[in-house]
Amino acid sequence: TMAAEELAERLGRRLGMHEGETEQQRRHEAEQGPGSGSGSGSGPAPGPGPGALPPGSPAGRAGGAEGSPGGGRRLFSPAAEFREFSRRQLRDMERLFRQYDAGRDGFIDLMELKLMMEKLGAPQTHIGLKNMIKEVDEDLDSKLSFREFLLIFRKAAAGELQEDSGLHALARLSEIDVSTEGVKGAKSFFEAKAQAMTEASRFEEEIRAEQEEKKKQAEELKQRKAAFKELQSAFAQ
Repeated sequence: TMAAEELAERLGRRLGMHEGETEQQRRHEAEQGPGSGSGSGSGPAPGPGPGALPPGSPAGRAGGAEGSPGGGRRLFSPAAEFREFSRRQLRDMERLFRQYDAGRDGFIDLMELKLMMEKLGAPQTHIGLKNMIKEVDEDLDSKLSFREFLLIFRKAAAGELQEDSGLHALARLSEIDVSTEGVKGAKSFFEAKAQAMTEASRFEEEIRAEQEEKKKQAEELKQRKAAFKELQSAFAQ
């Protein structure tokens, strides 16, 4: 019937319009490129943001221990650990240490020690320098930390250094007197204690002798009084 044919013609026109719109949309997406559609996850991965740091940049290394001499090592307090020295002595030792720490790395290595001994007027052989470091090198790193440098003066104050050794020459020529300031070194302390004991013994001996002398004098006086009384009795008769 005519009504049915007219309905079919309308449906055909609508389908044609829909297919045309779909084709137009496909062409638009092709021109824009892949991944341009909203919600599409197939696009290329985004590059680094404006705040990202390239590997190895100085800013990226800022959190390390690069600028911290001796970073990661155990900190210590010279005044607390080396109580036998006054603060003035410790300051003088630190000044001397810094003077010869040419690398400013917190250590005196073999070459810096060589220069130090030459400046002090007591140059050492290569073996002599190595033996100097070895004697106080507690962590066996073949160089002197400030703490190990202080051990030299502790040993000097305690009389534990050979007089012909390089360390003894270093301590002697450094012009840092470790025996007259602050608390005495171990050797000076024991010598002073022994001397005090000797003086105390001598004092006790003198007191004992004085007491004996007084006792003797009192006995002689008693005897003289007794003799005088006997003499008085003889005259009274």
